[in-house]
Amino acid sequence: MRGARHARWAAGAAAAALVATGCGGGGGSGGGDSGAVLSASWGDPQNPLEPANTNEVQGGKVLDMVFRGLKRYNPQTGAAEDMLAEKIDTTDSQNFTITVKDGWTFSNGEKVTAKSFVDAWNYGASLKNNQKNAYFFGYIDGYDKVHPDSGKQTADTLSGLKVTGDRTFTVKLSQKFSTFPDTLGYVAFAPLPQAFFSDHAGWLSKPVGNGPYTIQSYTKGSQMELRTWADYPGEDKADNGGVTLKVYTDNNTAYTDLLAGNLDLVDDVPAAQLKNVKNDLGDRYLNTPAGIIQTLAFPFYDPQWNKPDSDKVRKGLSMAINRKQITDTIFQKTRTPATDWTSPVLGKDGGFQDGLCGDGCDYNPTEAKKLIKEGGGLPGGQVKISYNADTGSHQQWVDAVCNSINNALGNTKACVGNPIGTFADFRNQITERKMSGPFRAGWQMDYPLIQNFLQPLYYTNASSNDGKWSNKQFDQLVNQANAESDTGKAVQTFQKAEEVVRDNMAAIPLWYQNGSAGYSQRLSNVKLNPFSVPVYNEIKVG
Repeated sequence: MRGARHARWAAGAAAAALVATGCGGGGGSGGGDSGAVLSASWGDPQNPLEPANTNEVQGGKVLDMVFRGLKRYNPQTGAAEDMLAEKIDTTDSQNFTITVKDGWTFSNGEKVTAKSFVDAWNYGASLKNNQKNAYFFGYIDGYDKVHPDSGKQTADTLSGLKVTGDRTFTVKLSQKFSTFPDTLGYVAFAPLPQAFFSDHAGWLSKPVGNGPYTIQSYTKGSQMELRTWADYPGEDKADNGGVTLKVYTDNNTAYTDLLAGNLDLVDDVPAAQLKNVKNDLGDRYLNTPAGIIQTLAFPFYDPQWNKPDSDKVRKGLSMAINRKQITDTIFQKTRTPATDWTSPVLGKDGGFQDGLCGDGCDYNPTEAKKLIKEGGGLPGGQVKISYNADTGSHQQWVDAVCNSINNALGNTKACVGNPIGTFADFRNQITERKMSGPFRAGWQMDYPLIQNFLQPLYYTNASSNDGKWSNKQFDQLVNQANAESDTGKAVQTFQKAEEVVRDNMAAIPLWYQNGSAGYSQRLSNVKLNPFSVPVYNEIKVG
């Protein structure tokens, strides 16, 4: 991530005039106009749309339409299924031989080969390319040379990657990782055409991929036009003519445009509209479980939040939050109080453990007040919860969390919200380690494994460890779990690692989030996948 995905979270921006929908094309299966274009709400991505550099949901939506990788996550179940992988063989869960399917090309006509993957992964891993998702290549042999923790890189390519034929390559990992193939549906592992390397600036201005859609144009702050690629070789061809993604800075505006007939799809129904949405849209409103959790993260690089007994303060704050009241009243039961740090969509076998958080997630004002006092009190005497103010949906719940904390502590000024302009500004301040107190965080899974809810967020120096928490015991348990060849044992070991997160209250789990969407009467067959992203290629128009 995708998982927030990376704290992968929706941003949004004010709409440009609605682009006229495309016409023509024969009727798609089950009715509709296969040449018609739909419009959908969107937000400008934080980073350029390089697969290894996108770790938030807005950019991820685009890359999921423009690229296909070795695996693809089933839009209904989330299961990792072969896409461009003809087969992935291993005898020891450490050395893998990958065969790429024949007949695949990029939309510019270039053939997709084993080299397309190896070159892309080497680029993504390289320190000099400064890719946000470089960490995903960390288990491939030679990563410490191309992306050292300190100093300059001493190699340009990963020693664990070798092209062995036009459609075959081998991957050697630095340790056993039994579920490695299941991670390969994440967009960081997408192939790249040679045009990406020969004319990088040109490619960034108009990215070229191998998915069912191509990017026609992008005007930052306004919209991106994606159109169906007629020669797409995959079985999951688009049932429409394309998607115009319209930038909104306020999802309330997007919702109003939907009701007015100026927009076809909103995939983040604002909290303020949840009371009305069923009356407004009827069965054109979707509210489905998703692999998303919202949390409050802490700046562990700030000594005030990383002192002895600070864990008591964090646990006390957690116990001062009345999750049930907030999810019932603010979110109209489209959120569920969190009792662990993963997601119920994983299921018990996948690592979800209801109640793992224990009393730390129970609303208990008396104990909350006691723990915060024992921990030395609130740093500076006040908690400021930072959040991006551009979606129009975060202020309500942040205010509600602060009210809950203030009531529990008997102090009307103990907690206040700290709005930060745009999502990009918010993310940049996080990246630059400028947070001085807890901040809104979230995680939209990149792939449906417990590992993905823990390692990218809490492992030392991991790609999305925005608070810079570090714990040797946690790291060791994650390494041990990744080395397990037995999936059941791996899950159990990851759960032990999650207990370390709990015992230190490395982040406060707030609630599990459903995916929500509303759509116009022009559309049919609208679904959200387990990542809460619309399955754009299956949407029919007309």
